[in-house]
Amino acid sequence: MAQLTLQSAVKLNSGYSMPLLGFGVWASPGHLTAQSCVYALQAGYRHIDTAQMYRNESEVGDGVREFCKQSGVKRENIFVTTKMSAPEASHDETMTALKASVDKIGLDGYVDLFLIHSPRSGPEGRQALWKAMEQLHAEGKARSIGVSNYGPSHFEEMRAYAKIWPAVNQIELHPWCQQPKVVEYCEANHIAIQAYCPLVRGEKAQDPTLIRVSKKHDKSWAQVLIRWSLQKGFSPLPKSDNPARIEANKAVYGWELDEEDMKELEGMHQGASGALVRVAE
Repeated sequence: MAQLTLQSAVKLNSGYSMPLLGFGVWASPGHLTAQSCVYALQAGYRHIDTAQMYRNESEVGDGVREFCKQSGVKRENIFVTTKMSAPEASHDETMTALKASVDKIGLDGYVDLFLIHSPRSGPEGRQALWKAMEQLHAEGKARSIGVSNYGPSHFEEMRAYAKIWPAVNQIELHPWCQQPKVVEYCEANHIAIQAYCPLVRGEKAQDPTLIRVSKKHDKSWAQVLIRWSLQKGFSPLPKSDNPARIEANKAVYGWELDEEDMKELEGMHQGASGALVRVAE
């Protein structure tokens, strides 16, 4: 395995590179989001994940602009993802909603990645939103487009209408919910995998196996879970509004989990019952 660093990235099928370690802002309060993004970017993160339903796209843009102003780092070196769940009543209204997100984020008129947040709008809804996202891409407002919570059947459905193949699938992934069929499909079809809930929202912090592995490496349980995700080839999206935790969550380099560790952690898979949010079908 190539040595992982904070600068490690995956080349998407769109031609762009996506930093592997991301920073999530789900449930981040509006008054904290911008500063949390600044903390993360100061710590070295270069990938931030938001969504329309998080209601903090504007604050993410504020944080990125503030960091770039302070640091001199160019906007093009920050990878920003957002998501939309379902299409509006018409194509034009859907385009308006997509462009509204780009405008709220306000970073040189584009986002790096726009995802369909959920497949739950049904076959017609999924197709309508994807066609709109393809137009957004064609207009240069989304450098890459992809999906979230999609299973193999959703991708196979897309073959009938997609002119652009999804660059990313964002799904729940951690040792208790490994979604092997979806992962295998994505890897075989050149779709990068983002892992949400990589820290299981702290619910497994006292798991005996996780504690044992963390003590073995003198690392926190959170660092072990992020490292597991990175070694699996995923792009984990840990979130926090605590500066110390933001810093700690990126201290996952210069050491690695060995084969025994990975086997132990992978042995904790619980299928659908291990999911906090949902499994892709």
